[in-house]
Amino acid sequence: MKHQPEAATARLVPSDHLGNISSLIAEGAVFDGNFRTPRDLGLKVDGLLKGDIHFETGGTVHVGATGVIDSTVIEADYVYIEGKVVGQVIARKALEIAGSATLLGDVSYDAMIDIHPRARVRGKLEYRGDLDAAPGH
Repeated sequence: MKHQPEAATARLVPSDHLGNISSLIAEGAVFDGNFRTPRDLGLKVDGLLKGDIHFETGGTVHVGATGVIDSTVIEADYVYIEGKVVGQVIARKALEIAGSATLLGDVSYDAMIDIHPRARVRGKLEYRGDLDAAPGH
């Protein structure tokens, strides 16, 4: 029996967004190409994706514990990473990096970020929001 990494619990990415994932790249599957949509949908990656993910508005990206996204730009409102991402991440509302995650690349976020203990991040981190606004607003 193959050991599955234990799933973390998202703290910033709303559970209803994670529960409404509309597309899945399954464990063992390889997707080579770009994922782009103008709609507020969700994508979970448990396999390997080589390409960009771009939600023009809205969007939730969940990189599962077995998921790998390579050489990419991810842009969505909510990004939750449990697996491995090599590339740039742009989170317009919340970025959450679980303790099982490895992120190699630059990160930009507009509102909230949460990096769990034991997460491995190598890259530049940039807050794009209003630095003069009160926290939480």
